[in-house]
Amino acid sequence: MTTDDLLRRTAAHAADFLAGLDARPLAPTAGLDELRAALGRALPEDGLADAEVIEDLVRDTAPGLLGSTGGRFFGWVVGGSLPAALAADWLTTAWDQNAALHASGPAVAVVEEVTGAWLKELLGLPGEASFGFTTGAQLAHVTALAAARHQLLAGRGWDVERRGLAGAPAVRVLTSGRQHASIERAVRLLGLGTDHLRAVGSDADGRIDVAGLARDLTDAPTVVCLQAGEINTGLFDPFAEACALAAARGAWVHVDGAFGLWAAASERLRHLVAGVERADSWTVDGHKWLNVPFDSGFVFVRHPDAHRAAVSTRASYLVHAGDTAEATARDQLDWTPEWSRRARAVPVYAAIRALGRNGIAELVDGCVEHTHRLVDGIAGLPGVEVLARPVINQGLVRFLAEDGDHDARTDAVIERVQRGGAAWFGGTTWNGARAMRISVVNWRTDDRAVDRAIAAVHAALT
Repeated sequence: MTTDDLLRRTAAHAADFLAGLDARPLAPTAGLDELRAALGRALPEDGLADAEVIEDLVRDTAPGLLGSTGGRFFGWVVGGSLPAALAADWLTTAWDQNAALHASGPAVAVVEEVTGAWLKELLGLPGEASFGFTTGAQLAHVTALAAARHQLLAGRGWDVERRGLAGAPAVRVLTSGRQHASIERAVRLLGLGTDHLRAVGSDADGRIDVAGLARDLTDAPTVVCLQAGEINTGLFDPFAEACALAAARGAWVHVDGAFGLWAAASERLRHLVAGVERADSWTVDGHKWLNVPFDSGFVFVRHPDAHRAAVSTRASYLVHAGDTAEATARDQLDWTPEWSRRARAVPVYAAIRALGRNGIAELVDGCVEHTHRLVDGIAGLPGVEVLARPVINQGLVRFLAEDGDHDARTDAVIERVQRGGAAWFGGTTWNGARAMRISVVNWRTDDRAVDRAIAAVHAALT
């Protein structure tokens, strides 16, 4: 079989998978032992024909795939893949460009340059901000906080890239206490230490307590972490007030906008991010609301010099843009901690061109409308309590038990819905109570998907 035949056959398998999303159960149908038995063959001594490898892979993985790319998946905050983004991702793999340097792939380097500028415009971020394309918000946080660490310590006469952290002034990280776990891991990876991660408190709805922030801000090197879209409720911190307080103390403000910063693309929702442009760094995911394939994250930093100083590197065997006639070119490895990597800006470029500014706004607004329909529809079922109504695309409900053990009943209903296969919701804990989290970020979600999901919850309750 030729490479051309193999790729066409593989594309047919992929098309069949996507075409069947509406009919197939969302939950895997095989357990761990079955998947290990199917996939856990002995290491082959001799290779197989390419076509046989692909046919086996399609067959053996099918019962263990989660239907997370479909329109009835409302767990975590997981988008699907837009057709143009999916196709562009295939091209990215076929081209196999190393997106580390302009010299190692000039076309994809320029695609990243253009796409970064588009994203800043869509998200309402400062034009002078630098940017990088990462695997997701986790590495974007690491990059942004590395830039913050550099600038805060450089301002106190400490070269952290040369001298390390031993003996350096401690960098504090202030949060509401409801920050995403990826912030904590970034603090650990950067050596800042979770002992220096301090919760200033939040109001009853989960927004950072501005009075508590004002009380805890000092002249010590400090990062203030705010949220554009809290992971459970989608709530937004008061950016203008918090940024003003931080600026007065010389603190760095970092915004976790993994999905919520996309509200800036919607005229109806833009008020939620008022003042966010006053921060120093921002992170966003593309594989959430923009619906590009995994893995796709973005980091933006108001201070390009600090950004570049924190993560850039040089090696004698590389061809750096500044050393060639292409002196104005942009080398991607100057802006993320990665070296060799795929050209992950290409699917983002394709998605933005396919949707346009208006299409992205319609996607965001449509998901918000579907979230309201889901929460309202489930709230109308017997024994349901709404814990958080949607601000954007997140909502929380729980299921009440006659014996008073609402947590156990909530987890049991979630498990029954997942096992039923018609819809998929996840669980979480909010203000000490177990809840079912409703998250809508998929371009495939429509009214029919919402109706089927409400019916699936009703069936699980009865």
